[in-house]
Amino acid sequence: MNKPSANAQDNAQDKGQEQGRNQTLLFSPFTLRDVTFPNRIVIAPMQMYKATAEGMATDWHFQHLAKYAVGGAGTVMTEGLIVDPIGRNTYGDLGIWSDAHIPGQKRLVDFLHGEGVLAAAQLHHAGPKSARQRPWEGLGPLGEAEAARGEAPWQPVSSCEGRTLSHWHRPRALGVDEIATLVRAYGAGARRAEAAGFDLIDIHAAHGYLLHSFLSPVANLRDDGYGGDRAGRMRIVLEIAEELRRNWPAGKPIFFRLSCVDWRKDLDTRTDGWTIEDSIVLTRELHARGVDLIDCSSGGIRAENSMMDYAKRRHKLPRGYQVPHAEAIRSATGVPTMAVGTILDGPQAEGILRKGQADLVAIGREALVDPHWALHAAQALGADPGWALWPPSYGWWLEMRERIGIEAPDGAARARK
Repeated sequence: MNKPSANAQDNAQDKGQEQGRNQTLLFSPFTLRDVTFPNRIVIAPMQMYKATAEGMATDWHFQHLAKYAVGGAGTVMTEGLIVDPIGRNTYGDLGIWSDAHIPGQKRLVDFLHGEGVLAAAQLHHAGPKSARQRPWEGLGPLGEAEAARGEAPWQPVSSCEGRTLSHWHRPRALGVDEIATLVRAYGAGARRAEAAGFDLIDIHAAHGYLLHSFLSPVANLRDDGYGGDRAGRMRIVLEIAEELRRNWPAGKPIFFRLSCVDWRKDLDTRTDGWTIEDSIVLTRELHARGVDLIDCSSGGIRAENSMMDYAKRRHKLPRGYQVPHAEAIRSATGVPTMAVGTILDGPQAEGILRKGQADLVAIGREALVDPHWALHAAQALGADPGWALWPPSYGWWLEMRERIGIEAPDGAARARK
């Protein structure tokens, strides 16, 4: 019997790999507006605190995000890009408050596009969590020691004067005119993200930062049009959504990251905080204003009143502990969602998608541990039985390594599977 030609063998292998990818949801495409995601894996935004004092990206940021494109993720998202310098967490935050920030981001976008990967930018304002030390310096408020080395503290802003987050600088309340200026700053940030070539933007409205401080009744005690009932507390977020749609291409998606719940009753205000029912109402309003997907996180309105703090004191975080929020919003509204938090491996991510709990999954710290998380997930799910999804420069080496095998410590030959 004649052996098939090399080309026939290659074609058969390609067909098998394509079939494997078609049998998984994690490695299937997904479309929002005019943008098609090559797979359902998004590298989550993770603050690195490595920018210059002017908020400029460096080679360090480039290597940090470029490796995830090589590692098989379909979408790579920046850390939060600050829309106004007063909204920096630290002096190491990346900025998008100036046109001078565009070239550094464009360099990254061009590389991601060259690898067939979508580029996402998160727009951010830290609000009451501003003017802090970098985490490895203590994450406390900037003080005299930092000022002596050229990193003086500044006045943070929030929905209200007073602290909902203990031990950091006391914020002052934004005035109504300042809110209007801030809304325009988000629009300007969107225009700069478009100039850099990003495919989608994600707005950080979670974790006790500025926009979350308006949404949550734990933090927002205003008595004007930006406080009071839920409609008033949502007002700034909805105005930002409208401003973004005026300044961001109609064919490109907008995501919003929400703390979908504040987790437990606040001991000071005796309120239940922001709830999943609130998030469902907000999702409908955001979607009506052109927002395409909800990025579902939780907690953070008080450092001592969050699920993360609770888990540290009581027990380990369970796998996928925030996935039910993504499922609830998706089920109630029909709006696509992204699940994030303790998603550890490919089979878990695939299960989330197959159960209809979310449309995308975001991977953060697991990608720090394993930049090739997506490619390893594909192998675990049978979506890449060979090495076809790996960059050819890697794949041929690894295929040869697999064929040759490696001698195990007991002398038995074993091949990497």
